[in-house]
Amino acid sequence: MTVTTHVFNTMGTTASLRFAGPVPSDEVLLQVEDAFAEFDRRFSLYRADSELSRIATGELTLAHSSDAVRDCYREAMMWSHRTAGVFTSHQPDGVLDLSGIVKAAAIAAAGTILDTFGMPSWVLNVGGDILTRGSINGSAWRIGITDPDARTSLLCALEVQNPRQAVATSGTAERGEHIWRAPATSDTLVRYRQVTVVADDIVTADVLATAILAGGPQWCDDILDRFDVDALTVDAHGGITASPGLREAASLILG
Repeated sequence: MTVTTHVFNTMGTTASLRFAGPVPSDEVLLQVEDAFAEFDRRFSLYRADSELSRIATGELTLAHSSDAVRDCYREAMMWSHRTAGVFTSHQPDGVLDLSGIVKAAAIAAAGTILDTFGMPSWVLNVGGDILTRGSINGSAWRIGITDPDARTSLLCALEVQNPRQAVATSGTAERGEHIWRAPATSDTLVRYRQVTVVADDIVTADVLATAILAGGPQWCDDILDRFDVDALTVDAHGGITASPGLREAASLILG
C-alpha cells in the first residue's frame, strides 16, 4: 500500500499527515491547512490581531467575540469543571488562554474535513498530538512515544485503532514548565515529566493529558476512574506507570 506524507508548519509547530491508500487531492490538503490557519488567526496570543489577544488587551470583550471563540471558551470551562479546575483556561494572571484546547480542536476540525472527503486511512500528527483513522496494510497504526530523557529515542510504541483513535502527550522535556501547576506540597511532591493519554477523541486526550500533568498521581487515578481513557506517565525520577489498557505497550519500553 502506498503511503504519502504531507508536512506543513502551523500554530508554532510542525504538522504531518500520512495517508495509506488513496492520495489526497490538493483541495483536501488546502482545506486542512486553512482550518489550522483559521484557529491560529482567532486564538493565538502571539498575534496582536487575534481575538484572544484583543480580549487580553481589553480591546474586545468575550461577550462580543465570535461564536467560535465563545464556543471554545464554553468547552474549556466545561473541562475545567469536569476536572475540578486542574485544567484551566486562564493564565495565573487571569489572562484568558485557550491554548490548552485550541490545538486539539483544530486537529478535530481537520479530521472532520478528511472524513468528509472520504479519506479512509490517515495519521495526523501536530506537535506530538495525534489523530488517526483506519489502518495500514490491514494492521493498526503504530505511534511512537518519545522518551523525555532522550528526545531522539522512543519510550514505547502504541497500536492505535478504532475506537481509541487519539493520542496526546503533554510534558516538560521540550518546553520546560509551561503547564500551570499548584505549588508542590507534601502529597504532591511527585511530579510528572510526561503524560500520554489515549482516548476516542483528540480533545479528550489532550485536555486530560494536560490535567494529569498538572495534577499529578492523585489526579491521574481520579481521571482514570471517571473517564474512559488510558494513560502512560513518566515521573520526575524516571518512574513509569501505565493504565491496564496500556500495560502491553509499557512492556515495550526501551533500555
